[in-house]
Amino acid sequence: MAEQKSIFITGAGSGIGRATAQLFAERGWFVGLFDISATGLEETAALLPEGQRLSMVFDVRDRAGWARAVETFGQATGRRMHVLFNNAGVGKGGWLEEMTPEDIDLVLDVNLKGVINGAVAALPLLRETPGARIVNTASVAGIVGAPRLAVYVATKFGVRGLTEALDAEYSRYGVRVTSLMPWFVDTAILDNSGGGGSNRRLRDQLKENKTPIYPVRMAAERAWDAAHGSQTHYRVGKEAERAWFFARFMPSVVQSQVRRSMSDD
Repeated sequence: MAEQKSIFITGAGSGIGRATAQLFAERGWFVGLFDISATGLEETAALLPEGQRLSMVFDVRDRAGWARAVETFGQATGRRMHVLFNNAGVGKGGWLEEMTPEDIDLVLDVNLKGVINGAVAALPLLRETPGARIVNTASVAGIVGAPRLAVYVATKFGVRGLTEALDAEYSRYGVRVTSLMPWFVDTAILDNSGGGGSNRRLRDQLKENKTPIYPVRMAAERAWDAAHGSQTHYRVGKEAERAWFFARFMPSVVQSQVRRSMSDD
């Protein structure tokens, strides 16, 4: 009988993490659910078969929390981790000079340092698991910079670069590292303020500008591809593919398009 595969998911309490947990569970995987929100984890866990998942609250900024979570997961899976899905993230934005120091630190610490913490903490289990890999959630914001998202963009460009560097570094252990690069996906992040002193939700701005918003299940399907395919970066949605193309060959075009789509003017 084939060994049951396992995935460790951060940010599993909502959005892409929850949808990915459901998809992998449907396909027979054992799923580790990890999030800072106990309520979110309970809601996700209720959607999965009881014998096919475990849940644990922890903060990806906490290195000791990572150590406990990885150890708990390893005990449940016979020291196997086929995929680490470094997905936890926060989407606070606004004009840089108007962001609070606390919000700046939160975005940096969760979106970039949290991913690094995971890559370090999970490596022992990944090394023991044949064919293991890490999937890091980046973003189209890791392809082209957008106004009012400067810190978020910095973290996602960082995740993109980290992915490429670690894919090379960890190859000496037989561990692949890939990234997921979604366009705007229908998650709670879109209900945050668009920044710039406005109380309007980012979702409302996108709809007004007729900017596509893709279903979260599409992101989960691409996370599956990222866990199995031969590429390094996996875009979600046609707009993400367009951004990738234009950023490579016509960077000024995509930069001007993103500026217009995020502007209230």
